[in-house]
Amino acid sequence: MAKRTPGITETKDGRWRVDKSFEGTRLQGRFETCKAAENWLLTEIEWRRQAQYRRPSYKFEKAAAKYLLDSEGKISLLTEATLLEVIMPFTGHLNLEQIHDDTLQPFIKARKEQGRKNKTVNASLGVVRHILNLAARKWRDDQGRTWLETAPLISMLPLDDARKPRPISWVEQRMLLPMLPSHLQRMVLFNLNTGVRDDVVCNLRWEWEVFLKELECSVFIVPPRYVKGRKGWRPLVCNRVAQSILEEQRGKHPEFVFIYQRGKGHEPHAVETMNNNGWQRARKAVGLQDVRVHDLRHTAAMRLREAGVREETISDILWHSRGTMTAHYSVAQVRELLDALNLITDESNRTNANLEMLFREKAEFLQSPFKRKMG
Repeated sequence: MAKRTPGITETKDGRWRVDKSFEGTRLQGRFETCKAAENWLLTEIEWRRQAQYRRPSYKFEKAAAKYLLDSEGKISLLTEATLLEVIMPFTGHLNLEQIHDDTLQPFIKARKEQGRKNKTVNASLGVVRHILNLAARKWRDDQGRTWLETAPLISMLPLDDARKPRPISWVEQRMLLPMLPSHLQRMVLFNLNTGVRDDVVCNLRWEWEVFLKELECSVFIVPPRYVKGRKGWRPLVCNRVAQSILEEQRGKHPEFVFIYQRGKGHEPHAVETMNNNGWQRARKAVGLQDVRVHDLRHTAAMRLREAGVREETISDILWHSRGTMTAHYSVAQVRELLDALNLITDESNRTNANLEMLFREKAEFLQSPFKRKMG
């Protein structure tokens, strides 16, 4: 007679009953044959034996929360939290191993239906991809196991629908500036004459300033946290227009260069963003709804090219990364940047002016309701 597996007994009705305790868990069941009962019991025992070595499953919402907590103090934290917020309804309830190109399609479809550009969608996908990579390579549980066995390849959308830069013309500049609040007018003009990103203008601090007597200009040494990619300290060189704006702002606030005061009795404070109600109202008033704050930077770049400035010099002014770029600038190098930036203070320095831009300027001026006012 064959030896029967412990925990399996035959019942009065000819069926087979499993009743066995394994590591504190009672395994029970009824089966038609002894073989079926044995197979089930062996499978259950083996599954429980391997459970202690099996990687736990984590929800994406838990991984996202860990990522944000670990990123406390990161300058892009608020942006990344916003990017995660829009994708969370589609991924938060999923286990990490369930997230891949197919399960991300509903999110992509929803964002495209909302009119979002591929670059915007990719920004959220990029944060998800980064979290999955951390889960597969860095984050570990008490047993030393990573949260995810392997991170999937998350495909990015092609940037074939990207919005083209929309630099403003000198005519448009003369239309726009008078419509802006005085504090924002100075910030926009400063941006047009330095080419820096708007968040640098908003956060510009007096403690970063160095005045070069030899050149009679101020240079702000901007720390890495305000440089895209945090690629070292970068110089913000002030041409004659930017310098005049600085002198106008000097003494208004002990810390920030550009400030806003709501009214008498209110404390002045730094401007959080240039893309505010004042900017929106002004651009709408002059028919420039398609112009973004970032286009001011594109405008500075375009004017530098029109003035015949070398691409290498333009890259240094705009802090574009390149192999030969240095984080340590001499006075002679700053002079080169200053001379280039002074060229864009004068509208006549347009030896390389784009014919398409000149044609657009003419059409805009003829159609402008400000034509008579401007003479």
